[in-house]
Amino acid sequence: QVQLVESGRGLVEAGGSLRLSCAASGHTYSNFGMGWFRQASGKERRFVAAVDRSGQITYYANSVKGRFTISRDTAKNTVHLESDNLRVEDTAIYYCAATFNSVADLRKWSDYDYWGRGTQVTVSS
Repeated sequence: QVQLVESGRGLVEAGGSLRLSCAASGHTYSNFGMGWFRQASGKERRFVAAVDRSGQITYYANSVKGRFTISRDTAKNTVHLESDNLRVEDTAIYYCAATFNSVADLRKWSDYDYWGRGTQVTVSS
């Protein structure tokens, strides 16, 4: 069984920065594709960013491109999401996800096998 635990929740002002982390345990970390999704109140869950098994290929939603950076630390079994120049519309619960599927579309939430419980990010104006 794979466990994913997010950390880094917070309240920040617009224009500020926040770092989210997701620690994975229970299986060989390097076999996972990893992603971040978010869900704002009353809205569907949406893709934010993802990184493949190698850590070399990354994907970003257009809404966060140039502001967010995803990275993985294989030694610590952790994936990070650096969020800069935050906007009010970035307010959401952020979820970490992992997949064993080597051909998964890392931008699709339905292609993931495991999920964290989520962490709240609130951006104030």
